[in-house]
Amino acid sequence: MRLLVNGSTIGITQMGPDFLFIEPAAAHPPGDATILFKVDDNERRWKVMLPEGISAESERVMIAASE
Repeated sequence: MRLLVNGSTIGITQMGPDFLFIEPAAAHPPGDATILFKVDDNERRWKVMLPEGISAESERVMIAASE
């Protein structure tokens, strides 16, 4: 699982209904992102909002459905 945001690719270590735990990453402001979920040769992508952005100090990121 990967989080694609502002040209960066960040590893997702755990995913819940409204949050992600990510590998350490640079800070990003609130905005749109894409989750990439790949198993074997099957890939799924969907857009999400990062209402609080990403803090360089935190591994937990809040997400919301993107419209």
